[in-house]
Amino acid sequence: MKAEIIYASLTGNNEEIAEITQNQLREQHVDTNFTEIGQADAFDLPVADLIVIVPYTYGEGDLPEEGLDFFDDLQDVDLSGTVFGVTGSGDRWYAEDYCKAVVEFDHQLETTGATRGVQPLFIDLHPEDADEQRLNDFTTSLIKTATQLEV
Repeated sequence: MKAEIIYASLTGNNEEIAEITQNQLREQHVDTNFTEIGQADAFDLPVADLIVIVPYTYGEGDLPEEGLDFFDDLQDVDLSGTVFGVTGSGDRWYAEDYCKAVVEFDHQLETTGATRGVQPLFIDLHPEDADEQRLNDFTTSLIKTATQLEV
């Protein structure tokens, strides 16, 4: 099984979340590719079994600027047969804009024909020990869904 992990990080929190996710997937024998969103190409994604996007939310619910082209390109990619999950950190202080980019990427991936393997996961600021357990549940659900699709 192959996973693409694509992240955007301003403060380092999302890069850490992406690294935790990568380590957890590797522990479950998933081959992973780790890419910063500005270097990612949506048209390369169909070769993956799993896709994990870890975006930050900027300002008042804005997507990461370096990921706008990637986000737009997703609408032109057929990801049928691929499983996805979206997670990322945010600051609860932003209320209704908290982790809005996570939700936006989740919706965009849904339009590609990909299968949601797990509900979006929001992490408040820096990932703590409890968040690592939640991320473990996140990766386990992704793998379980992908395994069921293979059958």
